[in-house]
Amino acid sequence: MTHPHTKGHGHPNGEKHGATLRLVAWETTRSCNLTCAHCRASADNGPYEGELSTEASFKLLDQIKNVGSPIIILTGGEPLLRPDIFDIAQYGTNIGLRMVMAVNGTLVTPDIARKMVDSGIKRISVSLDGSGSEFHDTFRGVPGAFDGAMEGIRNAKDAGLEFQINTTITKANLTQIPKILEMAENIGAAAHHIFLLVPTGRAKDIEDQAITAREYEDTLNWFYDQRDKTSLQLKATCAPHYYRILRQRARAEGKTITFDTHGLDAVTRGCLGGIGFCFISHTGVVQPCGYLHTDCGNVTEKPFDEIWTSSKKFLALRNYDLLTGKCGPCEYKRVCGGCRARAFEATGDFLAEEPLCTYVPQSIR
Repeated sequence: MTHPHTKGHGHPNGEKHGATLRLVAWETTRSCNLTCAHCRASADNGPYEGELSTEASFKLLDQIKNVGSPIIILTGGEPLLRPDIFDIAQYGTNIGLRMVMAVNGTLVTPDIARKMVDSGIKRISVSLDGSGSEFHDTFRGVPGAFDGAMEGIRNAKDAGLEFQINTTITKANLTQIPKILEMAENIGAAAHHIFLLVPTGRAKDIEDQAITAREYEDTLNWFYDQRDKTSLQLKATCAPHYYRILRQRARAEGKTITFDTHGLDAVTRGCLGGIGFCFISHTGVVQPCGYLHTDCGNVTEKPFDEIWTSSKKFLALRNYDLLTGKCGPCEYKRVCGGCRARAFEATGDFLAEEPLCTYVPQSIR
């Protein structure tokens, strides 16, 4: 699963009950035509039981609309394997939701690209984890995946559909990130989003490929340095420390962080799970994010709007004072928050300290 974040979401307002829903990633199907090494869902070429019907899908979108007007990421698996995906996209568009789609690119034919545009899809994300086929195809588990993704991107461009590139960073492709960013620029992407590996699903099998806390810090500092060198929108996902680094670096440079100087980075925070963002599984389970496997309610049993506003787990995530370990006293916890999924995988407690962080809060030095 990958996220095509898009323009137009402001501060997530994560305090206590006042969380503003900005973004929903909905796993419309778990079926997939690839077998990626890092897959959160351990997705395979299904079918999977219990996926929401077309009617239930429309009802879910109505309930989401009751909460606000978040961006809806239709994801998977591979959402294009769902026969009614364009009916779902069209319905969301009709009720005023901004619909985007996360795909692997290999199924985006000229006809599919036109259907995306016609049903109101505003942007797609395509995952590229290498600057060429060698690494990408190995990582994605299918020979030809890179060439297929590039052809899908060309078809999207020809249809006038905006696209972004998503890259999951591991030890194996860490040195390729600058090349992938350059490639994203050259092929006309609107954005490049980097994802730091979270060890869930199949990613547990490649946990030894996760970069270290030091490499993490260095990578995010490098990413910060690219801000003024590229026309792309840059976003670090599952990397909440970036928002601490952003402020540390800006202060060192004598800059004030405003929307004018730092764009969306100035008005969002690190971990948005349960605060401005949530994930809905293919069977209707609502989670803070796709990597944090804790059940906050099921839309087949309780309306989504009720889950979003009253889930005890969501309310806990919105109260930053409940964070423990060194995240608790950290002066950056309101802009970073640590990756709650990594904390959960490491300790079984999603309020524990982020395990991949080198920073020591001033109050406990």
